[in-house]
Amino acid sequence: MTANTIATNTFAQTTEDLLNYEWHTLGEQKVVQTLASHPEAGLSHEEATTRHQQMGANQLTAKSGKSPWLRFLEQFNQPLLYILLTAGLVTLLLKDWIDAGVIFGVTLINVIIGYIQESKAEGAIAALSKAVTTEATVIRNSQKTRLASTELVLGDLVLLASGDKVPADLRLLTVRGLQVDESALTGESVPVEKVTASLDVETPLAERSNMVYAGSFVTFGQAEGIVVAIADATETGRISQLIESSTNLKTPLTRNIDKFSKSLLYVILGLAALTFAVGLGQGESWIDVFKASVALVVSAIPEGLPAIVTVTLAIGVSRMARRKAIIRKLPAVETLGSTTVICSDKTGTLTENQMTVQKIYAGGQHYTVSGIGYAPDGEILIDQQPVDFNADGHIALWESLEAGLLCNDSHIEWGDRQWNLVGTPTEGALITAANKAGLTQANLEQLSRIDTIPFESQFQYMATLHELDAKRSLNVIYLKGSVEAILQRCDRMFDAQGQLARLNPAAVEQEVAGMANQGLRVLAFASKEVASKRSLDRNDIDRGLVFLGLQGIIDPPREEAIAAVKACQSAGIQVKMITGDHALTAAAIARQMGICSTEAQVFTGQQLAQMDENEFTQAAEEGMVFARVAPEQKLHLVKALQSQGEIVAMTGDGVNDAPALKQADIGVAMGIAGAEVAKESADMLLTDDNFASIEAAVEEGRGVYRNLRKAIAFLLPINVGESMTILIAILLATVLPILPIQILWLNMVSSVGLIVPLAFEPKSGQVMEQPPRNPREKLLSGSLLKRILAISVFNWVVIFGVFQWILQTTGNEALARTMAINGLVAAEVFYLLSITQFLPSLVVRIQGKRTPVAYAPAIGIVAVVILQCLFSQWSMMNQVFDTTPLTFIQALICMGVGLPVVFIALILQRFDPLN
Repeated sequence: MTANTIATNTFAQTTEDLLNYEWHTLGEQKVVQTLASHPEAGLSHEEATTRHQQMGANQLTAKSGKSPWLRFLEQFNQPLLYILLTAGLVTLLLKDWIDAGVIFGVTLINVIIGYIQESKAEGAIAALSKAVTTEATVIRNSQKTRLASTELVLGDLVLLASGDKVPADLRLLTVRGLQVDESALTGESVPVEKVTASLDVETPLAERSNMVYAGSFVTFGQAEGIVVAIADATETGRISQLIESSTNLKTPLTRNIDKFSKSLLYVILGLAALTFAVGLGQGESWIDVFKASVALVVSAIPEGLPAIVTVTLAIGVSRMARRKAIIRKLPAVETLGSTTVICSDKTGTLTENQMTVQKIYAGGQHYTVSGIGYAPDGEILIDQQPVDFNADGHIALWESLEAGLLCNDSHIEWGDRQWNLVGTPTEGALITAANKAGLTQANLEQLSRIDTIPFESQFQYMATLHELDAKRSLNVIYLKGSVEAILQRCDRMFDAQGQLARLNPAAVEQEVAGMANQGLRVLAFASKEVASKRSLDRNDIDRGLVFLGLQGIIDPPREEAIAAVKACQSAGIQVKMITGDHALTAAAIARQMGICSTEAQVFTGQQLAQMDENEFTQAAEEGMVFARVAPEQKLHLVKALQSQGEIVAMTGDGVNDAPALKQADIGVAMGIAGAEVAKESADMLLTDDNFASIEAAVEEGRGVYRNLRKAIAFLLPINVGESMTILIAILLATVLPILPIQILWLNMVSSVGLIVPLAFEPKSGQVMEQPPRNPREKLLSGSLLKRILAISVFNWVVIFGVFQWILQTTGNEALARTMAINGLVAAEVFYLLSITQFLPSLVVRIQGKRTPVAYAPAIGIVAVVILQCLFSQWSMMNQVFDTTPLTFIQALICMGVGLPVVFIALILQRFDPLN
């Protein structure tokens, strides 16, 4: 038996076990043996082909979707649409083809909107598959070859270089200064330095420095690694499964509407059955009783409710888009307004995602650096005053900045109306700090680089050799790196007067600790003058260096995000930070933003992993910062908060955020820097990647909910008043005060014409000064039910009272019904004016202040008045709707009977304000 056959059999027998290996705990030789590969020659082409046939392509499995027709038909499976379909069938039985067409049209529009929303959401897994499709350099049969990442198999030997996208999960075998950007997967804000040494089994994902993962990017260095996971078995693939398993929860609005619709459906059917039984019991003919039952059903169905919900949400979408928030799923508009917790990613969401030097320690003095990002806008300050580099005493500062600028492989360039970094974020921060002092790479060309020792993780420093003075045959070496690596090579430092003095390592380490406690990443700098030479080796920098200083770097918070967090907290919304970054860094940013104040509010992923379910839920509620968390822990945190009744908004931009974005009540993705899978999983995109836009969206969302509440408070009393009229007429065995076709006219023309303007209502100025409503609060709260009942009784009094009065005095049923209907419409108009901001805004405008006027109610009122004139005065409408023309006095009477609703509304407003 050949060696290749033995390797194939061994591999085949252990294929299932390979998925459970903790590869970061194994030594390089053990990993190669386990995968039956070779550390130099890689796999043979034959073996790779066999494994590809066994395990399939290195690509994520797309979720099998439902057929378009099935998804379309499933949209009809909603109680609210049952009611609409019932209304349509009723109108068909009445042979009113126009009204039936209108009702079925509304139903179809709702179905189409739902279908489009669901179709968009199907793209999440496909987008994730695209995120890891790339090419790879592989060694097979001892030969280097370039392959599509889909052809990789377990055991393949892959070469990585700067700029490569990692094609699969790899266990590193050799590294040469390798740094990898894993921010999309782990949330780590800076590239991670990689090693090959084995690690402890409990090492969290973000700290597994001997592994690289599919979809991440190599920013610096080279490496060789062996493929240990492909396709769905990769960390990115596991996220794909989390997205697929996440429940796309309904919003509070849709849950309440569904509950209300089911209850209403049962009530309508019950009342219709009661009406039919009472009528038959009173000796009425079954045909008359059936017509009365139909009238009751038609009167009770709020045909305008789906329309007003859709229109109100659509207007909210438009308003949010103007404020940099794009809504992908319509009900998310309202959900934002009821949000109680915002779980925000840190990197790129709360922060600038641009590393910035903020503190410098040099020559025994402390400096601060203003400005953020890679733009050279800002100053270097001492005691809050700009540093004067022309004066003596800042030699160490100047040398430290010069070292950071020259011992550097990156550069910053202007393009697309902003400063862009080409290289690593840390080096970009050093360049910008030097630029703020007037130092640029261009004006230091005389210090040309001669040689370099690149950064390697085992040495923790980078060194460059520069020509200093050709006449004196003098060169200079600059070092940058970890404090430990630099200090052990230094014996002197500059003092405050720029004179060389003996180095005090304890004082320097104390400064390092102070910066670290502020969440700053600290780099140390040193220099050494040497005789002219053309090469640099490590012996040149083993000792005798001059310590120049420290630079503290951080990805700073956005200033507007700080204000937005404060506004959310004032509105009763908790803001929690969930990040894959270091706990110390995350806590420091959170303190600056006012998110947390004590260490007890900070939890790490390692701590969370050791908690049982109850402890985890308690930590989710009490904690404000969650650092070094894995993707499944983000998802778990969202679920834990939801289990406590919280309405959770989750923000993020990376692949690692996608499962939690989908699980949250509303997922908010970054539109510019966000990964495509994050955008596809989210309900809302921020076009400016600014957390402050979330606060604006919350404000609009609260306004939308208030407008919906007004619409319900306006619409339902009309239906309830009509139903009470029909039911009481049947119980009293009197003629119906209003006919089914007249009810349809009221519900579909008059009511909708007046209710739609409520969707355009501007939000009140106090909308962000109140806490979010209780997530458990029903759509029809107790106070709203009382309001609906009070106005319903008034509407019933108007219809029944006017009808009986005119019928008793004239004996004319058509006139009595026409006046009763017009009296109800007048009451609706006055009630609309009493609950909108139209009249208050108009008064303010008249007084000369620039307050926008909500013209929509005026337009709606004018339209309805014209329609009502046609309804009662036009002969053709008289024939269709069995009405009769009114005199001017009779029209005034109708207006007069509706006016008292204003006083009732004012009283109700004191106990249940709608604005």
